[in-house]
Amino acid sequence: METETAALVKAAEQQGIGELLKPLTREIHLFDTFVAGTTRLKDPSVLDDLHVGERLTLRRETNKFDESAICILTQKGDKLGYVPEKDDRIFARLLEAGKVLCALIKDIDRSGGFCRIAIGIYLVDF
Repeated sequence: METETAALVKAAEQQGIGELLKPLTREIHLFDTFVAGTTRLKDPSVLDDLHVGERLTLRRETNKFDESAICILTQKGDKLGYVPEKDDRIFARLLEAGKVLCALIKDIDRSGGFCRIAIGIYLVDF
């Protein structure tokens, strides 16, 4: 038992506690939607590097247009857009309550000079 504890402590020091907890997490699918606001990006080149299956970060944002705004970011921290206003209220409440949410890209449609990014929103459960 002591050897197992020492091994866990050593692994936590080397890899970080987050890496040890990864196998214990699961993602619960909540909802499918799309990324809103991709036509208003300051740097639209961020759309060129996206791929299906990519994990996205959801972050609550104070916004004068939408009091429940949730910003969608790439893993590098680049802004992609928002969860659509019609869909964001419940997810905003979950984030405000300390829950961890993420999104995964399900489809990318780049037809007609427009980029529509379909995403699934997931609750990360520990």
